Amino acid sequence: MIHLDTSFLIRALNVGTLEDCKLREWISAGETLSMSTVAWAEFLCGPLDQSEIELAAQIVGQQSVFTPDHAAIAARLFNESGRRRGSLLDCMIAAAALAEGAPIATMNVADFRRFEDSGLTVV
Repeated sequence: MIHLDTSFLIRALNVGTLEDCKLREWISAGETLSMSTVAWAEFLCGPLDQSEIELAAQIVGQQSVFTPDHAAIAARLFNESGRRRGSLLDCMIAAAALAEGAPIATMNVADFRRFEDSGLTVV
């Protein structure tokens, strides 16, 4: 399973991008793709038309519902990574991936690398 971050999904919807090619590779290999409901909400806040939302929903397949356990992990990540303003959403997205033992695909690599010491794999 690979968790998709909002930034990766947005780029992957553009045919011919590196992210589109990587996504197609994962799908061809039978990889399960997921996205936290937190990341999905962030995605839906973007300037999207209905066809993009429908395509993204097909790509993502299953969504990881943000649970109280995820919240506890997110709080730990937030506190351990310096309590940076504006970073709570990334902590929540990382927490969902960590809870499921899944790597995260993102364009914002620097934002998620700080969670690698906590076990997150960034792809």
